[in-house]
Amino acid sequence: MALLQISEPGMSTAPHQHRLAVGIDLGTTNSLVATVRNGVSLCLQDEDGKALLPSIVHYLPDGQIVVGRKAQATQAVDPRNTIISVKRFMGRGLKDVSHVETMPYDFVDTEGMVRLRTVQGVKSPVEVSAEILKELRLRAERSLGDELT
Repeated sequence: MALLQISEPGMSTAPHQHRLAVGIDLGTTNSLVATVRNGVSLCLQDEDGKALLPSIVHYLPDGQIVVGRKAQATQAVDPRNTIISVKRFMGRGLKDVSHVETMPYDFVDTEGMVRLRTVQGVKSPVEVSAEILKELRLRAERSLGDELT
């Protein structure tokens, strides 16, 4: 079976070059990354063979950021700097978040979206989510053996 590549007359075929693509599910509790191989969707696994990545980010005083299961292990020890289920804060102000008093976070109420104070500074839900997405991208690139475009 041959691959047929079609382009407009006089136009470059460059847009049709082989590129790696993935789909990401940024979940409240868990996230994952998948791709299509031979017409079948496939969840990409980590080095331990697990497809699901806990949507948890832990900020360390030395500037390191830990994501996933390793971050989950620190939840009981350092809950203020271990952010779980950050997606539920997305697009919400402090007044929109229920049970604030029972959460271990140091909330910063700014105009617009709520923010969380960590040892690495104030973080928005978007910034925390970006760390999860970075980890999923790294997983995909390791699994697929090339850079995502």
